[in-house]
Amino acid sequence: MSDDVVQAVRDRFDHRAPSYDGSAMHRDLAAAVAAFVDLDGVADVLDVATGTGLVLRALRERPGGADLRLVGVDVSAGMLAVARGHLPGADLREADARDLPLPDACVDLVTCVTGLHLIPGTPAVVAQWARVLRPAGRVVTATFASYDPAQHHREQPGSQPPYPQRHAEFATVEALDAQVADAGLAVVRHGTWTDGHDVLLLAELARGAR
Repeated sequence: MSDDVVQAVRDRFDHRAPSYDGSAMHRDLAAAVAAFVDLDGVADVLDVATGTGLVLRALRERPGGADLRLVGVDVSAGMLAVARGHLPGADLREADARDLPLPDACVDLVTCVTGLHLIPGTPAVVAQWARVLRPAGRVVTATFASYDPAQHHREQPGSQPPYPQRHAEFATVEALDAQVADAGLAVVRHGTWTDGHDVLLLAELARGAR
């Protein structure tokens, strides 16, 4: 079933790719995440479920961002095609978040923005984050604390997604902590962001914080 979910997500976002950047919510959230990120000591960034690369683009605009090595992975070739048009210098790969095509301890920062609720096999995903992070590395996530499906339907008309959206598993600090604990990660800093409809939990995760 998990492979069926991945294929359904791939198909859905391939279809959405041409219009995805038209969403003010997605653009503004990417900017908010980039502002939330602490770039001190960061040289190499991996964005998981990068989509059209909005978060990487926003990080590139930060002071010093032009010097970052930017890596993004996504299952949607259509989304990555859009990302490549905006990020010609980035390393953008079509890959499953549960099996990242990267060596151990190769990045200082992992970001994953509105992706966790779509990817089956959360323990495998989080274990991959821990594997590719350098010892002092950290993760920044954005997950839905409150979700307005009616607003999303207005912005993106069409059928409801043909796959589960597991918002409750990541909606609070406590819930997110429980999802990442087995990988040795914990929430060390958090905040919220809203576009007036949805509320997003922004969280920084690090090792050895318990």
